[in-house]
Amino acid sequence: MGDAYDKEAAHVRARFPIPCRRLRAGPSRAPGRGAVKPGRAVGSRRPARARARARAWAELLRLPALFTVPGDVLAGAAATSARVNSRTLLAIGSSLCLYEAGMALNDWADRTEDAAERPHRPIPSGRVRPAEALTAACALTAAGLSLAARAGRPALAVAAPLATTVWAYDLALKHTPAGPLAMAAARGLDLLLGAAATTGRAREAIPSAALLGTHTLAVTTVSRQETRNGSPLPPLAALAATALLTHLIAPRLPAGRGTAAAFGLPGTTASGPIDSDLSDLSPLTTPATAQAARRRPPETPVGAAASRAAPGILRGLRTVPADPPLLRGTPATTRGLPATSATTRGLPATQATATPATALRISTAALRTTLSAAYAATVVRPYFHAALNPSPPLTQRAVGSGIRATIPLQAALAARSGARTGALLVAALAPLGRKFARKVSVT
Repeated sequence: MGDAYDKEAAHVRARFPIPCRRLRAGPSRAPGRGAVKPGRAVGSRRPARARARARAWAELLRLPALFTVPGDVLAGAAATSARVNSRTLLAIGSSLCLYEAGMALNDWADRTEDAAERPHRPIPSGRVRPAEALTAACALTAAGLSLAARAGRPALAVAAPLATTVWAYDLALKHTPAGPLAMAAARGLDLLLGAAATTGRAREAIPSAALLGTHTLAVTTVSRQETRNGSPLPPLAALAATALLTHLIAPRLPAGRGTAAAFGLPGTTASGPIDSDLSDLSPLTTPATAQAARRRPPETPVGAAASRAAPGILRGLRTVPADPPLLRGTPATTRGLPATSATTRGLPATQATATPATALRISTAALRTTLSAAYAATVVRPYFHAALNPSPPLTQRAVGSGIRATIPLQAALAARSGARTGALLVAALAPLGRKFARKVSVT
């Protein structure tokens, strides 16, 4: 029976040949280009698993949001008008650790809720075990407090309540009405950490911390409805808060003054000098020229004929020089800008006002204007869309934009304190955060 079966199988193979490659235990050919090596398929799985593991932890810790953290410390240091030192760098490390501890603890505390609403998150999907997330939160908290202790006792005095606020928010306050206030307090304390670590004084940074906390309060209030259809009121309130913050951090025109006064230039009102004693002078005469003329010694007596010939210029003046250089009508004198020593010698007005201090004020005001505009432009449109349609996708987009807008706000606060270099360094983090946010979500 077996011989008959073998003969029939041989007959079938002869009539219907099937080309196939015989598998061998070793390489099919000598090692070289295109050689098949044993164990190659097994070895290629390890890098793929490592990449998947790294991506899971990046999603758990929301790594793109890390770019919003160093600006807190730098803005706090700028509020004290102090230079960045080694203690400031330690405070940045402490802030990063405490922030990531809060991220890991947040997903651990919300693992049951995420299993129903966001099953793609690392813990509900099984890519990260809950015990691992909790261990990471504890380790990062300990590391953050250790770095703050190395930065000094004032820094530790701020880092300890910051860590307490983070744990209280994730474990108890997140789903209560006090949740947004706790998150705003955490951001404000993070800014105060930079001031306390740099100089040991945190009181000077309280106004900046209040502004940053207001922005965080608005973003957190919007985020409470990012997994369900909500109300348009939180996005509208966030729009109002953005308008208020933009008004406070941007340089403002002083009341009744022109552009020169807005940028710190000396000047009078935009319509010209207002002086009760000199209101009847010619438009070519300024208070400075009149006072300079009054201080000059008599050169030519003023007669009755001369007074009648030029009543607008000579009224109230006792003398007039033979060739007065102050009445030549330079741009500084015609626009009502007070004259300096250079102007009294007949030099152009630009030489009289273009001092290093004035140029510094102009550049700082321009930087503040640019950063405040960038802050508003980042969040206004997403908030407006979320107010029109408060659906989960648009709300999540608004929350992500609010988190990214923290960077230009921090930079504007640093520029508001006069730290232009620190403001530029913080602003440089915005493109990096936007780039990595395309790969890993910040919400």
